[in-house]
Amino acid sequence: MTPDFPTFGVSISPSSFKLASGYSNRNSAISRKGCGKACRPMVLAMVWIFSRWRTAASTVLLRLAVSQLTKRYGQTLAVDHISFEVPKGRIVGFLGPNGAGKSTLLNAVMGVVRRESGEVIFDGKALAKRSYQVVAQGVSLVPEGRRIFSPLTVQENLMIGAFPRKDMRQIEEDLEWVYGLFPRLQERKDQYAGTLSGGEQQMLAIGRALMSRPRLLLLDEPSLGLAPILIRDIFKELKRINGEGVTILLVEQNARQALMLSNRGYVLQTGRIVLEGRSQDLLVNPDVTAAYLGKLKK
Repeated sequence: MTPDFPTFGVSISPSSFKLASGYSNRNSAISRKGCGKACRPMVLAMVWIFSRWRTAASTVLLRLAVSQLTKRYGQTLAVDHISFEVPKGRIVGFLGPNGAGKSTLLNAVMGVVRRESGEVIFDGKALAKRSYQVVAQGVSLVPEGRRIFSPLTVQENLMIGAFPRKDMRQIEEDLEWVYGLFPRLQERKDQYAGTLSGGEQQMLAIGRALMSRPRLLLLDEPSLGLAPILIRDIFKELKRINGEGVTILLVEQNARQALMLSNRGYVLQTGRIVLEGRSQDLLVNPDVTAAYLGKLKK
């Protein structure tokens, strides 16, 4: 929600403020007509307040803002001065081939690998640089390859996801929420995680990440190695999770599924963003179609 514009008890909108003050984009000078020098300090103060209001409004609407993020492995620039934004409540997807830097990008945001330069802002504050601190701030990662704890049960894996928390009653409620999203996990809650199918392990990895109550969920290749029917099931639940208030940033080689799920997409190649736009526009973009989508089977 955009914060209210402060008017000190006077009913005024940003557009009418411009007219009343004589301030506009075309003419930044303050009009002196009918006001004189006595009004100038007040009008200047209002201009300053309005500029601060606009900054606050944009901050409130952004969950994540990344600016000039860089990560290098030896002489290879894996992430090359990348900048992007993730609005609150939305889904943003990164596409690209193997080696494009997608996983490195997520790991750098998450603090799994060290960021060499750049700025990462989460909910208006600098995001921590260590992964456990990032989790405590409200960001969680579902890593590529799931990385579940095979010798532990399903429920033990889920409870590990809640490690930063102390509120046991809320933890129990969130456990029931995860079981509601993925009923198969509840059916197998006492089963060793290593005995689950690939799709069930991906559900477990997502559920474990949700147990930290993230406001931003990062997903690295959630469709990797899954059958098409399982991919549809997983992405359906991701849409449901987003509908319950969790902002999502994912990287995915399955471009069609990613663009159908997300609101905005970015195409990454050799560590750089080469294309970005609304997902519905990228779905029909000839370059994206040729490189990543191919022809639909009739």
